[in-house]
Amino acid sequence: MMLQYVKPTPVQLKNHPDFTEKWVQERIADDPSILGLGDVELRDVERIQPKAGRLDLLLRDPDSGKRYEVEIMLGAVNESHIIRTIEYWDIERKRYPQYDHCAVIVAEDITSRFLNVISLFNSAIPIIAIQLNASQVGEQIVLNFTKVLDEVILGLDDEEEPETPVDRAYWEIKASKQSLAIADDCLSVLREIKPSLNLKYNKYYIGITEDGSPNNFLVFRAKKQFLRVEAKISDQDKWKTDLEDAGLVVLEGVKKRPRIKLQVTAEDVGMHRELLKNLFLAAYQESGD
Repeated sequence: MMLQYVKPTPVQLKNHPDFTEKWVQERIADDPSILGLGDVELRDVERIQPKAGRLDLLLRDPDSGKRYEVEIMLGAVNESHIIRTIEYWDIERKRYPQYDHCAVIVAEDITSRFLNVISLFNSAIPIIAIQLNASQVGEQIVLNFTKVLDEVILGLDDEEEPETPVDRAYWEIKASKQSLAIADDCLSVLREIKPSLNLKYNKYYIGITEDGSPNNFLVFRAKKQFLRVEAKISDQDKWKTDLEDAGLVVLEGVKKRPRIKLQVTAEDVGMHRELLKNLFLAAYQESGD
């Protein structure tokens, strides 16, 4: 059957009797991926903020744990919307400092004036602005979310910045002894590359030292059931194909950071030891370039 062209009719939701802000909120809650923030999941709706109202939506990235504080407004964005979004972001990051947080503004009309204002905040506050455009096609309504301002990632990778040292017990409580054992298995692979490589326990990741000095060509983030391995490597597409062909789970990474992320279990280290060693070796060799 040949598809037919249908011209969509723009719809302003601000004063529409049926499609309210609550209705838009429910559509996002049903499928958070429509915002274009990746494979995020719903954490909470109408989240109560002490002495500050309710946060429309709280979303989280299941892999990194990063949280998105989302505020929705139909019509044009205004000062109170911006202030409320930043205020809720600030409350959540102070309540849960163990996570990364990002403020998200969603509005039908983000004017250039307010976009410039939001951009000024973006140098100090992680904030994303998303414009909502609604269209009618026949008897159906279509929502299109366009990111007009993305989060600015400043500075170096977190594992290259000054960190807070912790001990192994910290990670055994935060994650599990099982995932720490997987890190030990990976270390045994690394020591086949260079015997002086070792683990360094930091608050947000487990790094690598070489002859006692940090060399985070590889970092680990221990979870309850598995170990997340992040290798700094340039040819990510090639390695992604090789790892997935072998049956390993490759996770979505951050495009601005040249790391490939994979989920590793104890069984994976046993079954794919040589492949993992080749990945670790390639990352190690690139770190010395």
